[in-house]
Amino acid sequence: MNLNIYGRKLNKVNNFGKLTPENRLYNIPCPIIGLTGGIATGKSSATKILEEMGINVICADKLVKNVYQSSKTQDYLTKNHPDVIEKDGINFKRLRELFFSDDTVKNAIETLIYSQMPDAFKLAFSKFKSPDFIVYDVPLLFEKGLDKLVDLKALVYAPKDIQIQRLIRRDSIDEQLARNIISKQIDIETKRGRCDVVLQNTGTLEDLKIEIKKGLNI
Repeated sequence: MNLNIYGRKLNKVNNFGKLTPENRLYNIPCPIIGLTGGIATGKSSATKILEEMGINVICADKLVKNVYQSSKTQDYLTKNHPDVIEKDGINFKRLRELFFSDDTVKNAIETLIYSQMPDAFKLAFSKFKSPDFIVYDVPLLFEKGLDKLVDLKALVYAPKDIQIQRLIRRDSIDEQLARNIISKQIDIETKRGRCDVVLQNTGTLEDLKIEIKKGLNI
């Protein structure tokens, strides 16, 4: 991908300004596109498409899964929430239900996980070979204030009713839990208004690929 072509596209976005490494997330030396959305809007699908196109992508969800396997996290959960620990590891369905039913638990676990994210991110970045830029797939871009630390904010968008339908079908949960999970994130329409690029994802994967090519000028 030609960074100069890409740069001309980015410079058309209102209020876009390339950050210096000192002001960028974890002081990464190259530009970062923060790819976000809401749960069940299709970020994973967008990420897969980008990777298939040869784009360097770091996925926050994958980093979080790695952090959950750390001894620090395992020890904390074993001590404070032993009911989510099984012989084969963490029961994430049970953990998620606990996470979204108690804000105190949610905040404590998030603090634990995110304290370990800088090292996890830098380890993932070190595996790239001097990239011109990277894409960071991060659901909580705004919730964690990371939007100020990336060079461009891109949203994978689907309206809330589609989010709910997809989440119910994907995770085999009831509508009330789906709505509760979605309510913990910033409203998708609010995110839409705060992003530089909006990638519509209400159709097929091919439609999404076209949106990505058009929206990011790839």
